[in-house]
Amino acid sequence: MNKNKGLVIIIIVLAAAIAGISYFAFMQTEKNKEMSELFAIEKQEMENEYSNFATQYDELQIQINNDSLREKLESEKLKTQRLLEELRQVKTSDAAEIMRLKKELKTVRAVLRTYVIQIDSLNRLNAALKQENEEVKSKYSEATAQITNLSQEKETLHQKVSLAAQLDATNITVQTLNKRGRKTSRVKNVKKIAISFTIVKNITAETGNKTIYVRIAKPDNSILTKNDADKFKYEDREISYSIKKYIEYTGEEQSVNVYWNVEEFLSAGTYHIYIFADGNMIGQGDFSMK
Repeated sequence: MNKNKGLVIIIIVLAAAIAGISYFAFMQTEKNKEMSELFAIEKQEMENEYSNFATQYDELQIQINNDSLREKLESEKLKTQRLLEELRQVKTSDAAEIMRLKKELKTVRAVLRTYVIQIDSLNRLNAALKQENEEVKSKYSEATAQITNLSQEKETLHQKVSLAAQLDATNITVQTLNKRGRKTSRVKNVKKIAISFTIVKNITAETGNKTIYVRIAKPDNSILTKNDADKFKYEDREISYSIKKYIEYTGEEQSVNVYWNVEEFLSAGTYHIYIFADGNMIGQGDFSMK
């Protein structure tokens, strides 16, 4: 009887032990299942982060023109893509590998943040430099416009000063004389053409030796001249003159007389007188013979 009782006790103890072990095994299985689910979720989140980081590296490369920095970003992107592929190959049950890749993800995140800050600083610096460059260009344009205006004003003033300093011949009179020195208007009797004029007072004109050129144009507009080489410079070209006279100009009013000896055939009609000095035409007049 005692023997049977002991056997029953042993069976009860074994049953309790088996039940305990089974419960422990069940609880451990549930725990492992729960951990596996948590690892699966965490793994998916890590994959998303790695993928986003690789995309951000692409976006950062577009924002910069620095080849050296772009190469570094490309290298970090390839590293991120490699870690992403490793993560995709890892089983959710491999806790050690997932933890390693989680640490790697933390490093990738820190490196990416460093590049974001660096590129943001560069972009802000470039924006500031661009604005400064625009301001410099604007100031340069303003300065150029001011210089142009000053140059134009200076040129205008120079022209006014030059015009004010130009000599002026007035009171131009012409006498046609015969061989006895008497006035005549009959062209066939004219032997000398006497031209007189006054150079007016001008305190702004340069004083000193002056060369006066007189051109006598016939009715057909050809110029009376003694020699084809008798020319002077006027408005960047050489033109013929009839009479040349040297004077000493003092700035005061001065009378000038010049003469043309008639040695050629002259036709009846209106003749024109043009007077030049210092490269400028300073007076003109006309006379007629019949």
